[in-house]
Amino acid sequence: RPMATQQLESDGTLWFFTGAHSGKVKEIKNDQHVLLSYAAPDDNRYVSVAGTAQTLKDRAKAEELWNPAFKAWFPDGLDDPELALLKVDIESAEYWDSPSSTIVHIVGFAKAIATGKPYSGGENATIEL
Repeated sequence: RPMATQQLESDGTLWFFTGAHSGKVKEIKNDQHVLLSYAAPDDNRYVSVAGTAQTLKDRAKAEELWNPAFKAWFPDGLDDPELALLKVDIESAEYWDSPSSTIVHIVGFAKAIATGKPYSGGENATIEL
C-alpha cells in the first residue's frame, strides 16, 4: 500500500499515519512482521526494509508529526477518531544502487556477453539492525 513515511528516527524507527480501522491495521494485529519498499526508479535506487509494526494512539507523537495537509485523510485533524500511528521498528534493510544511464547498462550488458561473466547491475548490501 502506498504510504508516506513521516519520520525515521536514529534508532531505526519509522512512523506513518494510518486509519485506525484500515485493512493494514487488521493485518498487523495478526502478524506484526512487515516489509516496506522504497524506490527512486529514475535513479535506479531501491530499498527493502523488514521490521515489526504496531498501531498506536499517541497524541504527542501525532502532534509532532502533524501537517495540515493530512486533513485530506483525517478531516477532524488531530481529533479525528480514525487517526492512528503506525510504528515500524526496522530489523534489516537491503538496498540496490545501479547505474542510471541506459548507455551504462548497455555497455555493462555487452561486456558481460563478451567476457562470459555475469552482468553486475550495481551495488547491493544488506544491513542488519
